Amino acid sequence: MIPQEIIRRKRDGGTLSADDIRAFISALAAGDLSEGQIGAFAMAVWFKGMSRDEVIALTQAMAASGDTLNWSDIDRPIADKHSTGGVGDNVSLMLAPIAAACGLAVPMISGRGLGHTGGTLDKLESIPGYNITPDASLFRRTVREVGCAIIGQTSALAPADGKLYAIRDVTATVDSIPLITASILSKKLAAGLQTLVLDVKVGNGAFMMEPEDARVLARSLVEVSNGAGVKTSALITDMNQPLADAAGNAVEIRNCLDFLAGRKKGTRLETVVLAFAGEMLMASGLAETPDSATAKALDALSSGAAAEIFGRMVHALGGPSDLLERPDAYLQTAPCVVPVAADQSGWLHSCDARQIGMTVIDLGGGRRHPQDKIDSRVGFSELPPIGTYVEKGAPIGFVHAATRDAAAAAAAALRNTYRISDSEPALAAVISQRL
Repeated sequence: MIPQEIIRRKRDGGTLSADDIRAFISALAAGDLSEGQIGAFAMAVWFKGMSRDEVIALTQAMAASGDTLNWSDIDRPIADKHSTGGVGDNVSLMLAPIAAACGLAVPMISGRGLGHTGGTLDKLESIPGYNITPDASLFRRTVREVGCAIIGQTSALAPADGKLYAIRDVTATVDSIPLITASILSKKLAAGLQTLVLDVKVGNGAFMMEPEDARVLARSLVEVSNGAGVKTSALITDMNQPLADAAGNAVEIRNCLDFLAGRKKGTRLETVVLAFAGEMLMASGLAETPDSATAKALDALSSGAAAEIFGRMVHALGGPSDLLERPDAYLQTAPCVVPVAADQSGWLHSCDARQIGMTVIDLGGGRRHPQDKIDSRVGFSELPPIGTYVEKGAPIGFVHAATRDAAAAAAAALRNTYRISDSEPALAAVISQRL
């Protein structure tokens, strides 16, 4: 294999064979390529794209570049979900235990915050003792005995993806649909999944701001994942406002506990969680219709089974055994929690979800640099959904901040993200399409 010949063929718009792609990724994983060669390959793909078969081959080669998980000793369907990221998107925290309570095994490998979006791992790390990087035996034992485990990617899982992504990040090639697709799915294939559901976000708080861009990405993910042998579907969901009524880390864990306790009924968040639970159950053959799948998920919630599994997962991975009963004993509270008053009466007509996410970062709840330490206490809570009528002076959310000055700045920023109107807005569907 001559790397520059593979780069040249792709640069000139040619189609690479599966053998070419496997050889290139094998050399990448082994450290036999220069950064210049990896960057040139990524740029060639960015400009010329890849066919469906090329992306399948790239995904499979990256998945095979390290360890692959085998769950043959678990007598349950193996399922997972992935989100492209949003603000207040804590769906995974509730979805995994709901799916486990319904009979699925969910080895969920999640990520940290990226840009303005919150990361599932950052949220879980606000729970004292929770180990996001357990060894393989603990991970497997938790999935087998509890039904689910939410952890971070290890260096042994799809290592070629980590090396390629590091180069993409500094060569302006992150936003390539083939490379995004292979990056997301290589880790899922390596996790040994049988089925996968994808949450592709669209809107001002998502990476894909235009519906057509979201559809292109969703279609690529679904076609490649199914082509690689994992039964997959995707839902395109709205991210023009925070999904949960909280944005931050500890505040979203509290939101999760409230959801599992049945205190978030009738919300946009509930709609999304139940929809993905239904997709997972039907894909795995544990429900035949959307109605029966929803009924199973609701029963897992109302019976307390999902909450119990979440608590057991937390304890199995090093967290406290009584988090559900005593959250205040473990989840840190910010020194300054202040209401943000509406500056006029009217309908919440729209908001800038991305700016809410950026304000959480300004508060210290996210990272500007990889080495930054996160303040898990900070963020927003009790954010009302678009379409809510508010009176002047009434709260449109609460700021959780480390200092009064930081709280004042965040409150001003939150006010500026909302537009209040005299007319009631038309509400967008939280789920716009299924692929």
